[in-house]
Amino acid sequence: MLAAGAAAAVIATGSSQGAGGPYLVRAIFDDASFAVQGEDVRIAGATVGSIRSLGVTPDHKAAVTLEIDDSSFAPFHANATCAIRPQSLIGEEYVDCDPGTSGAPPLRRIGSGPGAGQYYLPVTRTSSPVDFDIVQDVAQEPVRQSLAIIIDELGTGLAARGSDLNAVIHRADSALGYTDQVFQILARQNRALAQLATDSDTVLGPLAQDRRELADFVAQANATSVASAARAADLARTFQLFPSFLRQLRPLMVDLGALADQGTPLMTTLGQSASALGREFENLTPFASAARAALIDLGSAAAKSQPGLVATTALAQRLLKLGNATVPSAESLDRLTTSLDQTGGIEQLMAVLFYGTTAGNGFDSFGHYVRDEPLASGCTSYATSPVPGCSANFGQVGGGAPASGSATRMDASRRGIVIAARRAAQSQSRPAASLKDLLGYLIGNRG
Repeated sequence: MLAAGAAAAVIATGSSQGAGGPYLVRAIFDDASFAVQGEDVRIAGATVGSIRSLGVTPDHKAAVTLEIDDSSFAPFHANATCAIRPQSLIGEEYVDCDPGTSGAPPLRRIGSGPGAGQYYLPVTRTSSPVDFDIVQDVAQEPVRQSLAIIIDELGTGLAARGSDLNAVIHRADSALGYTDQVFQILARQNRALAQLATDSDTVLGPLAQDRRELADFVAQANATSVASAARAADLARTFQLFPSFLRQLRPLMVDLGALADQGTPLMTTLGQSASALGREFENLTPFASAARAALIDLGSAAAKSQPGLVATTALAQRLLKLGNATVPSAESLDRLTTSLDQTGGIEQLMAVLFYGTTAGNGFDSFGHYVRDEPLASGCTSYATSPVPGCSANFGQVGGGAPASGSATRMDASRRGIVIAARRAAQSQSRPAASLKDLLGYLIGNRG
């Protein structure tokens, strides 16, 4: 039986939305003012429905049927409130509601009679506005005189019904219903308010001194707000893309977390060596102080050498032109030396020279020997002063016999070539240098 009763309660609670229909609330007001069918029903500023119909109860109250189209704001609870509020200066009005908290029971569903199937919101949970035109007409005749008559008659009629009058006034504007609570809270917080006044004086004093900066901040904030409003579409697009950015960022954050976990031992080690590093920096302080004078002198020397360095700009430019001009030759020489190195040309040339020179020599049981012809003449002895007819040069010298001088030159040239070729062939580590020596010798001894 308990399970069946619970199921029936659930069915009764959701029956007004059966088959996806709207949630209907029958709200009772002392006065519906100028509310008409089709006006908005709002919750926290968002439109969630409209006024479906209006009627009058047997006790002369206004019965307003509210149609809630958005199921996210249903059902209403027992502590729900609704108030009719002006929407514009031309008399349009809307119903502002608070559906209450989920801790309170849902509204009672009307079983039969007017509003059957709707949810009942009593007059104690509603309030009606005092229209602006009525307030404006109070100071004019004949409304002022009529109001005075009404107040007199109302005072006579409510002479012994002060509590009822108080309840009507509180329902006239929901803000008045909380006035007593506000005063009670203020009474309990009088010490805090006194402290707030003292602290406010302490805070507002420096602000008053910096009022120009504060005013400039407000002006800059206004400029910032204007710029932000101009880029409202871009900002909205940014917020729309932000969730996808967070989803793409999640793997990176996971990797960073793993990196942080792996870096924990390193940071621990660095923390342990921090004291040693501190001592190293302390020891570097005297060195830095001593190096200060040297750096100053170096700066002075650099300043003195600056004119000389600037003067070499023209030479550097000429050298640059020369370097650019020698690029083709250097590239050709690089290709030549690379080809000689890759093909073994230098080694082959050394072999030709070596075998060419050894081919003209003799060979016996002791090995190779150089064929030479001993020359004995009056010029072979050592002399410290020039001897007529004798010379150390290979050119023609006056006073000497031409045949003998020519033979001497030829023999000396052969011996020089053979010795240079043998050195070049035996020099495995520096063939290029040996070839250079041989070619130099040949060029220098063309005669």
